Amino acid sequence: MHFHVHGEAHGPQTFGRPMSGVLQWAMVVTLGFVALELVAGYLANSIALVSDAFHNLSDVPTLVISWLAIRWSERPVDSQKTYGYHRAGILAAYTNATLLVLVALYILYEAYERFRWPVTVDTGWMIWVSLAGLAVNGGITLALVRGRGDLNLRSILVHNLGDALSNAGILAGALVIYWSGAKWVDPAIGAAIGLLVVWSSYGILKESSHILLEGLPRQMLLKEVAGAVLQVEGVKEVHDVHIWTLGTDLHALSCHIRIPDMHLEESESILAEIRKRLEKKFHITHTTIQFERAGLPREAGLFMPEPLKRSKA
Repeated sequence: MHFHVHGEAHGPQTFGRPMSGVLQWAMVVTLGFVALELVAGYLANSIALVSDAFHNLSDVPTLVISWLAIRWSERPVDSQKTYGYHRAGILAAYTNATLLVLVALYILYEAYERFRWPVTVDTGWMIWVSLAGLAVNGGITLALVRGRGDLNLRSILVHNLGDALSNAGILAGALVIYWSGAKWVDPAIGAAIGLLVVWSSYGILKESSHILLEGLPRQMLLKEVAGAVLQVEGVKEVHDVHIWTLGTDLHALSCHIRIPDMHLEESESILAEIRKRLEKKFHITHTTIQFERAGLPREAGLFMPEPLKRSKA
């Protein structure tokens, strides 16, 4: 017997169109600030400002991708995309993190060049632009806090939080340069921004890669899930358990379950209890469960984990 039970297709509706509007607003504001930083960085001869401008410029494609991901994830399933477009947000997060790493490499290279050949910078421009950056990136960060449960939106949140911290670093560095005249501070800030980018992107790159490879959802144990199913009255054995993530906080499960020979109505009550337990304890709403009659030879296949059997005691 095969039982295919699927949760309702849904995207990041908790955030939905309001967050889409936030991202549109963030795109316009970020583009304006990038232009300001590039001009100010050129006039001030500051690698910190120019590097931060490219750092912020990388926000623009990531914001566009994330905005598209939210819109796509709201599209219904069709005959070609039977799971819908939930992975769009995960792909966006992966792309975001990859772009961040590339930007970080550029920033670190430019900082190295300035360490070799220090130059004088205009601290006035650095101070005023960094204050503007704190307002812009801090505002975007606060606007995105409500959507931090979505991996795609969290990637943008972390990115803009890093931008705000880098603006604070530029402000502090400008004050140090103003009072001490130390030319090495500017490339040091540029290098620090590069390292901050690598740090902020690593976790998102790791998590999005794990989801794209259909790994087990974070903070979930395979044997614990199978054990919970085994505790349902009537379940004799659980095997061929597979759990993966369709999109942020949308998990799917497939497994084979051995039950005694019984009427269809009785097996349906077992199925209902399994679904209830999986949704309540593990937030798994998309399930494909195959019942097998106890005593029949098991089908060949990959057993993951090893079959769990109910104790006779």
